[in-house]
Amino acid sequence: MPNPRLASRYAKALLDLAVEQNAVDSTLQDIRLLDAVSKQSREFTNMLRSPIINAAKKQEVVAAVLSGKMSALTEGFIKLLVSKGREANLPEIADAFITQYKVMKNIKTVKLTTATPLSDTVKQNIIKNVVASVHKGEIEVTEVVDPNIIGGFILQMDDKLVDASVRRDLNDVKTQFQKNIYVSTIFN
Repeated sequence: MPNPRLASRYAKALLDLAVEQNAVDSTLQDIRLLDAVSKQSREFTNMLRSPIINAAKKQEVVAAVLSGKMSALTEGFIKLLVSKGREANLPEIADAFITQYKVMKNIKTVKLTTATPLSDTVKQNIIKNVVASVHKGEIEVTEVVDPNIIGGFILQMDDKLVDASVRRDLNDVKTQFQKNIYVSTIFN
C-alpha cells in the first residue's frame, strides 16, 4: 500500500546522510538505478511487496540484482529497510529521494510535448527561454511526441501550462463558431 509520508521520511533521512558523508551524487546514481530496476521489472517490485517471501530471501535477491553497482551507503540503507520490513516501499522511497534531490538542487522538470521530435537547437532555445522568463535554476526536460496536437508545442512546468498547439487553436475557432458571436454582432 502506498505510503507517501513514510517514503518521504526515509528519502529525507538518506539524503541528509548522503549530504553529511559528501556522497550525494553517488547516492543519486544508486537511487536512479534502483528506480529504473523497479520500473522496468515488475517481478522485482512484486518480490519486494510479497508477504510470502521472507526478508533474508529478499535481501539475497536485492544483493544479486544490485550488488557491486551501488555504494556502501546505499547498500546499507537498503539492508536497513529490508530488516525493518519496509522493502515494499523502496520504489516510493526512490521517487521521493529523486524529488527531494531536485528541490535541494533547484532543478525543475519541464514536460515538452510536440507533434514531431525536436532538434537539439530548438530544444535548447526553448530551455533558454524558460530559464530566462520563469525559472532561475536548472531545467530537466522530458520530451513527449504526440502527433494529435498537429503542430506547435505544449509546455508544462509545475502548475503552469503553455499550450501553443495547433489543436488548441482549432478548438478555439470551433468554439467561437459554435457560439456564433460574430453573427449576433452583425445583425444587431
